[in-house]
Amino acid sequence: MKEIRKRTDVKKEESWAVEDLYPDNDACRAGAARLGEMLTQFGTYKGTLDKNGKNIWNALEAYSAMGEVLERVYVYANQRLHENMGDPVQQKLAGEMDVLQNRFGQETSWLEPEILKIPEETLANAYKEAPELEKYRVFIDRILREKEHTLSEKEEEVLAKVGELGQAASNIFAMFNNADLTFPDVENEKGEKVPLTHGRYGAYLQGKDRTLRKNAFQALYSQYAHFINTLGATYDANARQAAFFAKERNFNSALEAALNASAIPVEVYDNLIQAVHDHFPAMDRYMALRKKCLGVEELHMYDVYTPIVEDYDLEVPFEEAKEIVKKGLAPLGEDYIALLEEGFANRWIDIYENEGKRTGAYSWGAYGVHPYVLLNYQENLDSVFTLAHEMGHALHSWHSDKAQDYIYAGYKIFVAEVASTCNEALLIHYLIGQAKEAKEKAYLINYFLEQFRTTLFRQTMFAEFEKESHQIVGEGGALNGEILSGLYYKLNQAYYGENIISDEEIRCEWARIPHFYTPFYVYQYATGFSAAIAISGKILAGEPGIVEKYKAFLSGGSSKDPIDLLKICGVDMTKKEPVEEALQIFEQYLAELEALL
Repeated sequence: MKEIRKRTDVKKEESWAVEDLYPDNDACRAGAARLGEMLTQFGTYKGTLDKNGKNIWNALEAYSAMGEVLERVYVYANQRLHENMGDPVQQKLAGEMDVLQNRFGQETSWLEPEILKIPEETLANAYKEAPELEKYRVFIDRILREKEHTLSEKEEEVLAKVGELGQAASNIFAMFNNADLTFPDVENEKGEKVPLTHGRYGAYLQGKDRTLRKNAFQALYSQYAHFINTLGATYDANARQAAFFAKERNFNSALEAALNASAIPVEVYDNLIQAVHDHFPAMDRYMALRKKCLGVEELHMYDVYTPIVEDYDLEVPFEEAKEIVKKGLAPLGEDYIALLEEGFANRWIDIYENEGKRTGAYSWGAYGVHPYVLLNYQENLDSVFTLAHEMGHALHSWHSDKAQDYIYAGYKIFVAEVASTCNEALLIHYLIGQAKEAKEKAYLINYFLEQFRTTLFRQTMFAEFEKESHQIVGEGGALNGEILSGLYYKLNQAYYGENIISDEEIRCEWARIPHFYTPFYVYQYATGFSAAIAISGKILAGEPGIVEKYKAFLSGGSSKDPIDLLKICGVDMTKKEPVEEALQIFEQYLAELEALL
């Protein structure tokens, strides 16, 4: 395995073109200074919105223009930081943009309360006086819908100021996990010492070397266990800030507050958990099959990621991965593939791991500039799917940005995982169809089942962990490392069943999940996966007009609520059917794999 490179040694063609946002830090700071001037000017609109429609229009145009600049400076600063989390120069710039973002929140906090004060008749006349205001009708209607959760101007200003404190737990965890936390070298089956990093941990757990898997598993969690009290306090602080903002905004819980942002009924969350609970026996069966195929007396948590089909590892260089992804996504049409090629050719992607680079993968970007993708590519099948997944996000953003004004271009998180997971579902179908022998087909079906396990089952387990832990805080209780570890361990045992040992180390897994610092985010991986399975099924079945409907969904941004956007494709997430159907497909593929093995 190659040595981990320093950022300065990364080839230009393997890095993303951050200069397309700004050529350098000075240009970013100049953009930030311009935003500062715009914010000062924005205050002149205060107290004028009930006078006429033109004033509302001017204020919202200014608000939108400021948001566009903020997005660009913030994304640039943070993407540069993510290239090397330990770079103090970029830490400083990102910190400055955090302060600017909070200033933006404070100095625009009067806008929504003032819109809410406008009498209905005055607002109705405003649309007649200024027909161009129609552009903002959906935006204004959403504000009016939030009336019971919007406070007075002074209270909104205070909450905006407190927002910076609310991010403290998340910022502390990110710095700890990405910059400060290090792991010891670990031994493989040959007795050789190899480095352990966030990026390599996943590759080790997917490998055949069980000694390395066990040692990496124990070494990684031993480091989190060393800091479990600190991490427990950090998680507790984050749950408390979520509970605080929910209560101040008149929500019954932090869960309700989080879902309300996308107009998602709480029942969608509860139905997801219940549906997965109903299919626990299928996961137990899958673990029994895994145990049998690996030929182990005891199946451990460090055995759940390695392929259960022997001698069928796929090593995939990045250039080959791009071609595989294009072929897999061909059902989406030539225009979609042309956009993929544009992204590949024009450095939308930061490809490989380097020292200090942010872990994991994501797609991000700013309106008016192409999207970006961060990878830590490891030349395995999982990384190929990550490429397809993140480019799904990127092209979702591309379509929304092209079709929508800035104010509606950003899509809600609830639909964010649909495009990415639809890409994965199309890709796995293509690969299974291309399989030339039973062993290859079994390998790929196992891989698909792993997508179900890690996305639908595991993310729902995360969602249930969040629901129960936040409920403790919401009811006046307190969290610590011991309570959180006990809660997580109990859920892990329930979700994985009796055919696997829930190792003691897995108690600490909650402590390494970054998404927990965006409360009630992860359930959307599971709901998005279910919706994506439904949509990809329609595409593969050749349902008339479905590709065009899907692209209309991709182009929707936030012009409609998420539930309504998915209905464009004939998928209704207020009902349990999409989740149930996905779980039934899991059982069908499981039966096929049992027959093959």
